[in-house]
Amino acid sequence: MKQNLDEIVKTLQGAKNILVACHVFPDGDALGSQLALGEVLESLGKNVFLYGEDAVTHLYDFLPGSERIITMLPDLRDFDCAVALDCGDNKRLGQGMDLLLAIHPFIVIDHHFGHKDFGDMRWVDHTRSSTGEMVYELIMAMGADISKDVAFCLYTAIVSDSGSFKYASTSAETFRIAGELVEKGVKPAKVAGKLFDNFTVNRLQLLNEVLATLQLHCNDKLAVIRVTREMFERTNAAKADTETFINYPRSLKTVKIAIFLKEAENGLIAVSLRSKGKEYDVARIAGLFSGGGHRNAAGFKRSGVSLDEVERALLAEVAPLLGAG
Repeated sequence: MKQNLDEIVKTLQGAKNILVACHVFPDGDALGSQLALGEVLESLGKNVFLYGEDAVTHLYDFLPGSERIITMLPDLRDFDCAVALDCGDNKRLGQGMDLLLAIHPFIVIDHHFGHKDFGDMRWVDHTRSSTGEMVYELIMAMGADISKDVAFCLYTAIVSDSGSFKYASTSAETFRIAGELVEKGVKPAKVAGKLFDNFTVNRLQLLNEVLATLQLHCNDKLAVIRVTREMFERTNAAKADTETFINYPRSLKTVKIAIFLKEAENGLIAVSLRSKGKEYDVARIAGLFSGGGHRNAAGFKRSGVSLDEVERALLAEVAPLLGAG
């Protein structure tokens, strides 16, 4: 791992024009890591292009520099290096995957369990709470300074993907790094307010409908919720508004695994999985459906099937783990 980091540092230090990308439908970890690394590379005299297939949603437009992320690919011949952050699978790069992977060297920094190797250089550590934690170490290895904005972005990344320091991947190192970022001027209450107190009435109406779908299985150890296209239409809420919904069924005292089924406009079914502690690894469950993620947070997508069909297939896999037939 250290050898991979050293190689990445040398490559970035020697590059002039760098593209920094994150995964489709980016979350707080992906965006915070991308914006932080972009600013640091620019402070080192690099020309940096921040790319993301999807525009930053209203949930994360508070991040410093978020307006700089461009959804249109430039002339990729101009770059002598590219970095993909928080991508456990090359398909997560989106429709521009093949074009992006044509940039060499292509660097991958990720913390997902079950990472599917791609790129020319990889630093993958699934024991980390977040990619933001790894980007912090990368910045330190490059000998760069961390501004208040960079610290804000990295702290947001860590809080987002550690479940506010609740998930099993949270370590003493996670808290040490978070403490360093607070010393750089980050106000934890401000980050928490931006992440968790910035919702719309439409989101609250959608949440009301989603929670009404709650079903418990396996002696109340498994909770399932769902959202349909009709719910989005009735409430005029955005897909991004559902991001933290799965935390509600997961928070139930008896629940060990929570499932959130989401129906998209194009007929695609997206599934989010959450678990508590170290007993149940939802990344392995997601892997059975060609997905991936972390021990406590994972997901996958299916097409050509209904919500009911996906739920039945999941129950068949999860129920035996929870001691039910």
